[in-house]
Amino acid sequence: MKRNFPHPLIIMLVFIVIAGISTYFIDSGVFEREIDESTGREIVIAGSFHAVEDQNASVYDILLAVPEGIIEGADILVLILLIGGAFYVIEKTGALHIGIEALIYTFRKRQFLLLLFLGLVFALCGATFGMQEEVIALAPVLLILAKKLHYDIRSILALSLGTALVGGACSPINPFGSLLSLKIANLELGEGLWFRSFLFIFIVLSWILYHIWNGKIKHVEQATISFKPVFISTRKKIILFIMTLGILSMGWGITQKDWGFNEMSALFFLVGFSCGIIGNLGVNGTAKAFTEGFGELIFAGVIVGLARSIYIILENSAIIDPLIQGLFSPLEGLPTQLAAIGMFLAQGVVHIPVPSTSGQAVLTTPLTAPLTDLLGISRHIAVMSYQYPAGFMDLVTPTNGGMMAVIAAAGVNYNQWFSYILKSWLLLMVLGLISVILGIVYFA
Repeated sequence: MKRNFPHPLIIMLVFIVIAGISTYFIDSGVFEREIDESTGREIVIAGSFHAVEDQNASVYDILLAVPEGIIEGADILVLILLIGGAFYVIEKTGALHIGIEALIYTFRKRQFLLLLFLGLVFALCGATFGMQEEVIALAPVLLILAKKLHYDIRSILALSLGTALVGGACSPINPFGSLLSLKIANLELGEGLWFRSFLFIFIVLSWILYHIWNGKIKHVEQATISFKPVFISTRKKIILFIMTLGILSMGWGITQKDWGFNEMSALFFLVGFSCGIIGNLGVNGTAKAFTEGFGELIFAGVIVGLARSIYIILENSAIIDPLIQGLFSPLEGLPTQLAAIGMFLAQGVVHIPVPSTSGQAVLTTPLTAPLTDLLGISRHIAVMSYQYPAGFMDLVTPTNGGMMAVIAAAGVNYNQWFSYILKSWLLLMVLGLISVILGIVYFA
């Protein structure tokens, strides 16, 4: 009898239970922390680790973490519902479908350029403001694009969500990743910028080209694909203009006005209702389309909350700091290159219980920066060995609620995503390791 792969909800609940059980096998402990004046963030004081009274998670604590995680992720849940609802309204007007038809017709002889442009835009978004949850709202667009181009939806997800994550991981200017870690390590932000920019371009292009070449559905014959000119009415042009303006405004608000999830949600609530009225759906029709969109995406929002539940259990039981201590302390006696590889791999493991890249930066950089001093190598290696594996792990770890929500919204289960992405993810990890070793030479 064929066994089905577990539902994403079951996967997340299993991880929550594993997190609870692990508290009985790992002794509680903490690092002392202080406020870093340059970043305004709380950072770890190196060498301050000490044991505290064990705080094992009870069955009650594990169960309570489920609603607590969803509540803590309420802002993202609302963002998913309102942005997703807005795009559902736009799709109901027919503008989204016909707009993509027109785009594909325009690039009918240059599909490679269309997909390359798509990847580069998402890479830039990931590099500048750490785009991830925002991709959830674009799931309807990506599904139509994959269907029209006869591409595997997983490859289109890799070129959008995946490229945004890779761009964020390799970016020399990501304020939530490399820049934060550089500040904590007391390094000049511009030092080695050209070297790190070259690595960014090379790794991102390698990723994009891999998925353009391997994403085409093989059994579809080119002869069966027909391209027809598309007429876009004035109403639909206005809707597409408002949608595009909304997306650009979101990027501007995030980068220039320090917008959070609430501002983005409010923006797309306005965009959705405006497009529904202009698209002749009427007030009631627009409201109905919004609620249908809510129904499609509520599960994606819950997945984000359940990922937070895992972190809540580990944090409340004080076992995250012991994991960090256990992973990094053995590296002090290793040769330089082996220690750098060890830091790289350890940071990848750390990202499973600590799925926040900025949280991982403030947690681990104060420990790895002094470690590189002991090893006689540049502190840039501490930054590089953090930013690459932390970002790359976001592609595969189920504790990354953003990734799980995007693939769920696109109708892809975790098993399908992981089996598709595995080879290219391993390639990324190899390129990341090579980059760190090159960094040892460059910053010497």
